[in-house]
Amino acid sequence: MDERAGKFKLLVIDPDKIIYEGEVTNLFLQGDTGEFELLPYHYPVLSVLKQGEIIIDWKYTIAIKHGIIRFFQNECVVIVELND
Repeated sequence: MDERAGKFKLLVIDPDKIIYEGEVTNLFLQGDTGEFELLPYHYPVLSVLKQGEIIIDWKYTIAIKHGIIRFFQNECVVIVELND
């Protein structure tokens, strides 16, 4: 079985740098209408993010002011403004 079968590509960026890039098994986010989790091969998503935390693989957190997310074809791109 392919090791990557249970993962998806994640890129988290702000206007100045790449914050996180790699393959992950899950991503937990604060959407503008509520919290949600993304898993591999999730249905396509486009959402605004509100202030809160992005949690990667239930291990790493990134505090953000706001952002947007796009999940499509097992690839996720998150553009954020970080908390100071």
